[in-house]
Amino acid sequence: MDFIPYNSRQTYHKSPFGAVCEGEEVTLRIVMPRSFGCIGASLTVESDSGDIQVYPMQWECMEGTDEEWWRVSFTAAEQGLYWYRFTVKNPQGESLITKAENSTGRISLYGSSFQLTVYSEDFKTPDWIKGSVIYQIFPDRFNFSGKEKKNIPSDRIMRSDWGGKPMWEPDCDGKITKYDYFGGDLDGIEQKLSYLESLGVGCIYLNPIFEAHSNHRYDTADYEKIDMLLGDEDDFASLCKSAESHGIRIVLDGVFSHTGADSRYFNKEKRYGDGGAYNSPDSPYYEWYKFRNYPDDYESWWGVDILPEISEENDGYIEYIAGENGILRKWLSLGASGWRLDVADELPDKFLDALRAAVKAEKDDAYILGEVWEDASNKVSYGERRRYLQGAQLDSVMNYPFADLLIDFAIRGVAEGFNDRIAEICENYPKPAVDCLMNHIGTHDTCRVLNRLATGGGYYSDHLNRYSGGLSQREKENGKKLLRLISTMQFTLPGVPCIYYGDEAGADGGEDPFNRGCYPWGKEDEELTKHFKTLGRIRKEHEVFKDGEFVPVSAAMGCVAYERRGRGEKIMTVANRNSHSIVYYLPEDGYEALTGGSVCGRELYLDENTAAIIIKKAESI
Repeated sequence: MDFIPYNSRQTYHKSPFGAVCEGEEVTLRIVMPRSFGCIGASLTVESDSGDIQVYPMQWECMEGTDEEWWRVSFTAAEQGLYWYRFTVKNPQGESLITKAENSTGRISLYGSSFQLTVYSEDFKTPDWIKGSVIYQIFPDRFNFSGKEKKNIPSDRIMRSDWGGKPMWEPDCDGKITKYDYFGGDLDGIEQKLSYLESLGVGCIYLNPIFEAHSNHRYDTADYEKIDMLLGDEDDFASLCKSAESHGIRIVLDGVFSHTGADSRYFNKEKRYGDGGAYNSPDSPYYEWYKFRNYPDDYESWWGVDILPEISEENDGYIEYIAGENGILRKWLSLGASGWRLDVADELPDKFLDALRAAVKAEKDDAYILGEVWEDASNKVSYGERRRYLQGAQLDSVMNYPFADLLIDFAIRGVAEGFNDRIAEICENYPKPAVDCLMNHIGTHDTCRVLNRLATGGGYYSDHLNRYSGGLSQREKENGKKLLRLISTMQFTLPGVPCIYYGDEAGADGGEDPFNRGCYPWGKEDEELTKHFKTLGRIRKEHEVFKDGEFVPVSAAMGCVAYERRGRGEKIMTVANRNSHSIVYYLPEDGYEALTGGSVCGRELYLDENTAAIIIKKAESI
């Protein structure tokens, strides 16, 4: 049959839209053609625990001469995931309405159920991050203050050639035994706060800053100390205070699933004396780790022996990190405004529950962001359904589904399905989490976005043959054009856009460590930087980007269009990925361009591979 009996994204089929609070009533409606001869309908709801409830639907009315409406309301009393489908009956028997493409329903004998996310009525996320811009900084490579470095460990290679190519010299076993440092520090970040403010930045996310013996610092050596090359506690407190005066807050990277083997806790290299879990079962840290055959056979993160895994459900470890006098609260009290959690999907519920309680007790508006690469609303890890976004754990996540979608659109130019994928996340995630999603298009874990776009995604990813970058001028210009295209979309989609330091200045670089090069001070691509400043200004000037509704308009023939509506505003983004200019016919008149393209009546003129942001004139709303 070619009719659509149900669409979970239409409010006359399901109200309210998307995820709901526990105890909130949901009204569902199916529309059946008169020719089907429907004589009965019901709703089946199954909880993640397997509990099944069946609700009879009531015939509601006729619409026109051929539509019969059936209606039901129900309330999910407890938070969690629920799966629902409809059963319809006619004289020939029973059929199901199950999920098809674009969250529409289809008549079938079997198929997928629709997802309903139910979250805690107490779930609140920080307002200050919404409508803002996040800026991610790899501390060693952003800016060197010029402050003299003292007490540098002998196994660190200090570079004096800011902007030089990062070192990549594995030993015969493919391991890195020496790391190079360019001297970026906290004082250097503080010096550039005015520049970051000009980009519209309201949040700086710092890659790890605690003492560690690699330049990436994901091998924590001491959670209680700032790494000596970055500064000290006073420098950190000063940065947080100065940032606040610029309307910017600081979020720290929490690496809690593992430590470094070369740390005060494990101490394999005896850098910290004779103690540590590796050297004595009597160590207070011994029970933190997962030894199989003491001391050399232990579980490590992804099999990397310099990163021994933590037993995150250990009460002693939880107390150390999330206790009243623990690590989380210490750094919040010194000025931090939140935590980004490395590999959040490897942290157990017990730990995440304790973490949220500690963070919110110290600062109720602190931001808790998790690294989850998939749809975080229905993620399964270690055989269990995770509840990251149901109210007791994360505020939101790094939005890899959006990042993949944007980059794929730029490289392949396929518009079909774009808006559906955005709508799917908006539907599955609680609205409080959607509004503070971290929408990145490049991070320290990925090739520089400019290189990915310029080379059509063709870069090396194996650890012994890394693509270092080095674009031709033609490649760079092509990459810049595509970067302007998708960053315009990134800044107008639901959530909060994140700039990876240097991307806005045309930084070049392939795989790690070349994606972690120095910020090109004095060699910035001014045209690109100006573009990002314009996007930041537009977000700051328009309230709709804080929590406005996402409304798909069209997605076909290499062109994507959508609107954000709310707070008395209606703003549309139109992106043309074609290699030729187009005239896009607007659904109504009364728009004017904020950036990109030109509007004449109901016609929007767009050059090849460009995007426009247009606003409905106030008098036309």
